[in-house]
Amino acid sequence: MAVAHGSRDPRAAAVAEALLHRVRLARPGLDVRVSYLDHVKPALTDALAPLAEAVVVPLLLTAAYHSKVDIPGALAGIDARVEVSPTLGPDPLLTAALERRLAEAGAVVGDPGTAVVLVSAGSSDATANATVRTIARDWARSRPWWAVTTAFASASGPRPAEAVAMLRAAGAPRVVVAPYLLAPGFFADKVAREALAAGADLVADSLGPAPELVRIVLDRYDAATARRPAYLRV
Repeated sequence: MAVAHGSRDPRAAAVAEALLHRVRLARPGLDVRVSYLDHVKPALTDALAPLAEAVVVPLLLTAAYHSKVDIPGALAGIDARVEVSPTLGPDPLLTAALERRLAEAGAVVGDPGTAVVLVSAGSSDATANATVRTIARDWARSRPWWAVTTAFASASGPRPAEAVAMLRAAGAPRVVVAPYLLAPGFFADKVAREALAAGADLVADSLGPAPELVRIVLDRYDAATARRPAYLRV
């Protein structure tokens, strides 16, 4: 049972469905379903209601309010035996997916003349924001980028336009933006618009149903299944 954030923008649900379609193709015979925390049906509680057991995989990129509060709250009255996996991020495969999207947009991965702005939606949870900063630091160590810095579309700073401007002022020859966002929508559109206006050379697409995310979803499912008692494993 994948559970996505949910959005009024139909593109977000389309990405969740596309990702899970690829999960089904990668693991024939696995019963893969989707639910949402807000805006889109079915809600997680409703989707779990007819089931005796399930593994819940949050389609979330950081562990924050939704994974720490919303999902446990939705499961409080559930009769089914449920194992909840960690969120999709952090995971090294997400950096590979970010590089995939940058390359598709025209960036040369690891180019020493290119600075990267890793943009997250942002959270009121300081630990979640710190996770994004750690991803950026690790990415900078693993590739000879000019720099890798972070920005947040909400709740924290700097904003994407500010990060782009700071890199330009510091002398970065080229600045590209890598959205640490699962799907297009309000934040993705805002990030692209403001970053390009501030002088970014390009903005990559959101992660979407990248092959790396398919692998992470199955890894989370497999790990959660392995934690269950043997008589519950399928």
